[in-house]
Amino acid sequence: MEFGFTTAAYIVAAILFILALGGLSGQESAKRAVWYGIVGMALAVLATLIGPGSGLWVLSLVLILAGGVIGTYIAQRVQMTEMPQLVAAMHSLVGLAAVFVGFNADLELTRVLAMDETAKKALDGFAAAVAKKDAVEQSILRVELFLGIFIGAVTFTGSVIAFGKLAGKVTSAAIKLPGGHYLNAGAALGSLILLLLYLNGAGLWTLVLMTLLAFFIGYHLIMGIGGADMPVVVSMLNSYSGWAAAAIGFSLGNDLLIVVGALVGSSGAILSYIMCVAMNRSFISVILGGFGGPQGEQMEIEGEMIAIDADGVAAALNDASEVIIVPGYGMAVAQAQQSVAALTQKLRAAGKNVRFGIHPVAGRLPGHMNVLLAEAKVPYDIVLEMDEINEDFPDTDVVIVIGSNDIVNPAAQEDPNSPIAGMPVLEVWKAKQVFVSKRGQGTGYSGIENPLFYKENTRMFYGDAKASMDSLIPLVD
Repeated sequence: MEFGFTTAAYIVAAILFILALGGLSGQESAKRAVWYGIVGMALAVLATLIGPGSGLWVLSLVLILAGGVIGTYIAQRVQMTEMPQLVAAMHSLVGLAAVFVGFNADLELTRVLAMDETAKKALDGFAAAVAKKDAVEQSILRVELFLGIFIGAVTFTGSVIAFGKLAGKVTSAAIKLPGGHYLNAGAALGSLILLLLYLNGAGLWTLVLMTLLAFFIGYHLIMGIGGADMPVVVSMLNSYSGWAAAAIGFSLGNDLLIVVGALVGSSGAILSYIMCVAMNRSFISVILGGFGGPQGEQMEIEGEMIAIDADGVAAALNDASEVIIVPGYGMAVAQAQQSVAALTQKLRAAGKNVRFGIHPVAGRLPGHMNVLLAEAKVPYDIVLEMDEINEDFPDTDVVIVIGSNDIVNPAAQEDPNSPIAGMPVLEVWKAKQVFVSKRGQGTGYSGIENPLFYKENTRMFYGDAKASMDSLIPLVD
């Protein structure tokens, strides 16, 4: 009865997770999709707690309660601008959990194999399943837990470094140790050798040493990826965490963990690929930690940045008919989405055609700008993707760029030696007037200079993005 209920619950939970992923593809269906995921996870936890092999009720309930309290605290404390680093932190926990579960599976396997047949008959749960395995199945189990630990360890340290880069605690520059990718290849080869030794009964030390090598690989891979590629890194680590969970699911014989891990791993990989295409990056290059990239001296930028005040920007907006707003991470940092929404509402009330241009990798997390605009209740139908709006810039009177750099950088098209050469960008410089809202004259997170700021039709609207947008609202007729 317990096994039947658990199986049925896992099937329903898996369907709910699939519906959740499908619903997240659209802004209007995202809220419903989140609830699908919540119900699916609650059902999965319940089925696991009361299913075969269940036990340690007091400890389980204490851990669930502790996790719920911590999760509630984080949800209330973390700002929307901190979501990218929060996601990276969550990925690190998934990786670390995979490492712990893998080691526990090895310890349990060793304990069961040391028992006599009489003792094995009294076992239940995972231990009983291990006791029934023959030599080939035991070898398969060892491979599964080895892979789970390896992928989990890479995910853990990689996610910790990603968190540091996103939070500004670690430099955003791409840094590699002497030897570069040869060190990564050597560590991967060493891990393969350790797998062979482990399968031949070398013992627990092979897992410990492999874990240390995998920790290094995760650290060195992500340190070798620059700030411009961090949105891809976040989705890539999401994929890694999924595959780690799937591998551990095979080790534990947990069908739902396998399905969920495969869903997360494949969706993360697909999203990473889509984002790499949007950035003109090689998917394999990003996965391996930033191979390649344009080399040589970058094109010299001519001209000067010309500042403008709120009155000048407001006058241009009052005369304009077509307005496009391009939000970036600067809007998130300043928490200016509500002010941007208020300005948009006033411009539309005055008869202006206002739209938003969203680059696939705007911000530091996939869909970052869409979430912020949805939070500010900006109508979905005026929020357009890059491919939908790029052709309209030549017919646009005013473009307001809010805290964006790489995604509006003409060097991607004009300078073959630029680090972002070939990356599809929003061609805002083709509009009649461009106003760039920035705190100062810095190069931004990725450290790449932007010729847009020096063009004749561009004016720099310096200051905090929220304060700048607020100053425009009373000046718009």
